[in-house]
Amino acid sequence: MSSIQSSRFLRNALALDAAACAATGLLLAFAAAPLAGLLGFPEAFLRGAGLVLLPCAALLALFSSRETLPRLAVYAVIGINLLWIADSILILVAGWFAPTGLGVAFVLAQAAAVAIVTELEIIGFKRSTAAAVAA
Repeated sequence: MSSIQSSRFLRNALALDAAACAATGLLLAFAAAPLAGLLGFPEAFLRGAGLVLLPCAALLALFSSRETLPRLAVYAVIGINLLWIADSILILVAGWFAPTGLGVAFVLAQAAAVAIVTELEIIGFKRSTAAAVAA
């Protein structure tokens, strides 16, 4: 498996992603009931999204602590983030829910934040180098 020597920039971007996932996950998981009314999304949907983010945050924190990472792991992080952004837009246009104005703003803001973090991860990945293979 191909590995990279992760740049400090990539590790910082992964740490930022981990912190954002943890904060959003905790907010959605533990404040789903009051947020449901404010945002116009079902409580179970918000709680489920929050609970999905928590193990992601832990994995991202682990990745951010590693100087060597499988190239595929970084591709997966970037790909999952891109999928999250696309799903966020789909949630707004598919008509599955009736979000409030604040709900629309929340979805767009978190999608934009994920897009920024993803771009930082791409930059960090490009600054990383191939890891030497042990003989």
